[in-house]
Amino acid sequence: MKKQLDKTQRATLIATLAERFEKNKDRHKGLNWKDVLARLEKESEKLHTLFLMEETGGEPDVVAHDKKTGAFVFYDCSSESPKERRSLCYDRAALDGRKENKPKDSAMDMANAIGGEMLTEEEYRYLQTLGSFDLKTSSWVKTPDAIRKLGGAIFCDRRFNTVFMYHNGAESYYAARGFRLSVRV
Repeated sequence: MKKQLDKTQRATLIATLAERFEKNKDRHKGLNWKDVLARLEKESEKLHTLFLMEETGGEPDVVAHDKKTGAFVFYDCSSESPKERRSLCYDRAALDGRKENKPKDSAMDMANAIGGEMLTEEEYRYLQTLGSFDLKTSSWVKTPDAIRKLGGAIFCDRRFNTVFMYHNGAESYYAARGFRLSVRV
């Protein structure tokens, strides 16, 4: 079942995305909004994902264009890890493994519910070439299976003008750690 936005939600989201696109041209040099809008209208089911990214504080914006497929790539571009996506352990196994003081959800479950993909370390580092993000917060990133099988998960942030990648137990959660998403439209 496809999730549809009502006319007001759709119009508000399109206006927000257009305004953000125009204000942050350095994130998508050489692209124009008319092409992005045409793609959004063609791939309208992705609007629901972008809407949920926006609603949870992600501030999605176009960061790339895949010339081969025609898809535009949106990342969460909020200055800090999205506010409504913090205080989460890494995944369902970590959440189920906690005996007490469980967080409200896991980052991977919430990412799936929203419909986007958690950024990989490589994508996170690319995002950081477009600006300075997570100066006070940190973001879980997609963890390689080998690390996850051993109970760990990785996260990144930016401190001292440098992007750092760290590790934690996947069951840990902190008020200043969230996650960022990407979606291809």
